This record gives sequence, C-alpha cells and structure tokens, in this order.
Amino acid sequence: MAYTNLDYLRNITGGDPDSIREIIILFIEQVPEFIGNLKKHLDEKNYPELGKEAHKAKSSVMILGMDDLGHDLKALQMATINKVGEEKYGEHVARFENQCLIAIVELKQELLHLG
Repeated sequence: MAYTNLDYLRNITGGDPDSIREIIILFIEQVPEFIGNLKKHLDEKNYPELGKEAHKAKSSVMILGMDDLGHDLKALQMATINKVGEEKYGEHVARFENQCLIAIVELKQELLHLG
C-alpha cells in the first residue's frame, strides 16, 4: 500500500523535478523532528504543544498526498484543543511515525526516479 500520492505535488510544482526533489528532501529531513516532538509532548502530557506539532506536521503530509494521515493529525489537533480522547493520543502519534517511516522509503524511491 502506497502512503504517498505525489499528484498534488506535481500539480503545484508544474512537474518541475527540482522543486519536487526539494520538497521531498525537506519532508524526509523534517520527519524525525516531528516524531521526536510529538513523542516528547505526549510523554510530557503537554497537549497544547502536541496539538500545535500535529498541525505543523499535517501540512507536510498533505502536500505529499497523505490525506488519511493528514485527517488523522487534524483529529489529534482538535482533540487536544477540545481536551478529549486523551487515551487515543498515543495511537495517533504511533500511526504518524509508522506511516511516515514507510512514506520515506517510498519517497527515496521517487528521488531515484527523479535522478
């Protein structure tokens, strides 16, 4: 199952390989920071910051066509704002980490095709 869909990225970049490559590399570099921050805020029960980090990560995953994960991050963000579903926050963070690590493998393959 592919987690990424680069149609939107290709559309907004006009298919420019350099722009596509740059955005993919930026995402690959950002993921460890997102994962680290999400886990840190979760562990510290700093839910306002957890929600803010989910919001930042959402933009990055959406541009790569990871719509389901983007909606999941939005749900996490809204849950932290509304202070509900705390028992599910860890599941959101784990899903983000797992899907992004798989997405990175997919994106590295895409970088090879871009040359």
